[in-house]
Amino acid sequence: MEHLPLIVQSDLTLLLEVDNSKFEEARQSLVGFTELVKSPEHIHTYRLTPLSIWNAVAAGIAPDEMIQRLTTYSQYPVPETVSFYIRDQGRRFGPLQIRKSPDGDGFWLTGDDAQLLRQLSNHKAIVPFLGPVLSPGFKILPEHRGLIKQALAKIGWPANDLAGYAQGIPLDIALSDTTRHGAPFHLRDYQRHAITAFSGSGNGVIVLPCGAGKTMVGLGAMADVGRDTLILTTSVAALHQWRDEILDKTTMNPDAIGEYSARVKDLRPVTLTTYQLLSHKKGSGYPHFDTLNQHDWGLIIYDEVHLLPAPVFRLTASLQSRRRLGLTATLIREDGRADDVFSLIGPKRFDMPWKDLEQQGWIATAECKEIRVSLSDTWREHYAMAEDAERARIAAENPGKIGTVRELLDHHAHDHVLIIGQYLSQLKALHQDIGAPLLTGETPTAERERLYQMFREGRIPVLIVSKVANFAIDLPDANVAIQISGTFGSRQEEAQRLGRILRPKSDGGQATFYSIVSEDTKEQDFAQKRQLFLCEQGYHYEIAHADAKGAPMTSNRVIPFRAREVPS
Repeated sequence: MEHLPLIVQSDLTLLLEVDNSKFEEARQSLVGFTELVKSPEHIHTYRLTPLSIWNAVAAGIAPDEMIQRLTTYSQYPVPETVSFYIRDQGRRFGPLQIRKSPDGDGFWLTGDDAQLLRQLSNHKAIVPFLGPVLSPGFKILPEHRGLIKQALAKIGWPANDLAGYAQGIPLDIALSDTTRHGAPFHLRDYQRHAITAFSGSGNGVIVLPCGAGKTMVGLGAMADVGRDTLILTTSVAALHQWRDEILDKTTMNPDAIGEYSARVKDLRPVTLTTYQLLSHKKGSGYPHFDTLNQHDWGLIIYDEVHLLPAPVFRLTASLQSRRRLGLTATLIREDGRADDVFSLIGPKRFDMPWKDLEQQGWIATAECKEIRVSLSDTWREHYAMAEDAERARIAAENPGKIGTVRELLDHHAHDHVLIIGQYLSQLKALHQDIGAPLLTGETPTAERERLYQMFREGRIPVLIVSKVANFAIDLPDANVAIQISGTFGSRQEEAQRLGRILRPKSDGGQATFYSIVSEDTKEQDFAQKRQLFLCEQGYHYEIAHADAKGAPMTSNRVIPFRAREVPS
């Protein structure tokens, strides 16, 4: 009889055996409340963290259910220390609440645990935000509502904000039954569940893969709240896509939708702006934020919330009286500030595994392939002689990758291909070699949108893009992505780039995601870390090696992840 696939260790790490018939079942059971640390060939390692448990509790997974899931798949009894840790961390989200002050002026940090409240009254990180005693608890000034939530999360006692929100100006909006072109439109069941999960709290984050309709969740939340809405996006191109979706799928009048960008400053009941503009600093202040904050918004939507710039966290601390909805494909933040998303935007309210959506046909089936390319003798000498800090870029810009790109384009001659990279010199060299249009941060907005539209219409079969295409670009027919370089070991970026090709295809075909990596270099190590995200979502990687001409050699090994261990 086959043994169970999981070993739960007292140091809060979980070892999951890949070559076990219950591997996939156990993996899906774990992802809701654990974090994947490393995923070598045979054993995947997960860990329990305070934030993973708090988010699970906020999303409706009780501590006892987490323990039961571990027990179901564990070869050995779950250590008592682990069960205690889960229950202890699980109980920390909820005992402290922020409510409207009983005297009607400001807010109140309260809870049933008098000893905990006394403990907080002596904590140096919390004291600056506490006002007079309001038994049981303390008065909080409105401007400290966000700051104290940040501070409490960092010391391990996240507050549940139940103080409610400013109503905002009523907005006449409803979802349409048909699009502008007459096609029927309705929300999918999981999108409705996500909207309901958000509406019950008025704050929080919805986690869905690119292509699963996060924008539709935003539109549904706008219709549900029915109040003036500010939408924060990653770029002007994303802003325009939001505007088009609002006009296509809601009853909104175009005159009620405003763009607040570098080009135009149009404040309307629904206003779209960018993180970059919002966080623009002049002197000691943020003039655009100050202008937008004067309006009585009833809802703020943070698109791609995992990319929230640090200055916007500071500004968001003052927006706690507004309902806040974060939309993202992943809660991973490379800067370690996921706890700020939790405390200032809200906890995870809903997520759905990527593979579940794939199986239901809501996102495209995807194959993930890594192609390892050798360095030439000259380039290897260059790599060996370089300082350690320079080696990652040298490996990323390996000229041998261009031959592999050519071979892949020949193989996918009838597909819609995005070639995505990090370094402009590399992208320009590729542009000169293969002749495909190049789109970078230097490309004017109008030209970007023209190229995107030509790609959508099939007039451009191949588009070379820099990291500007990581975010919120709707290219539904793109079915092949070739990643030639990336931001070190960014799992967040890997999620975004795969997401570019996950929208369902009109012909029902699958998507293919290639990563071209220089073999036996730092880039290969970074690639292994990036793939953690894909592995966590249940994708499998095929590893191949390019031959001397750059052509990928066939590999019959399809494995969850083939690599050395990634340092934790």
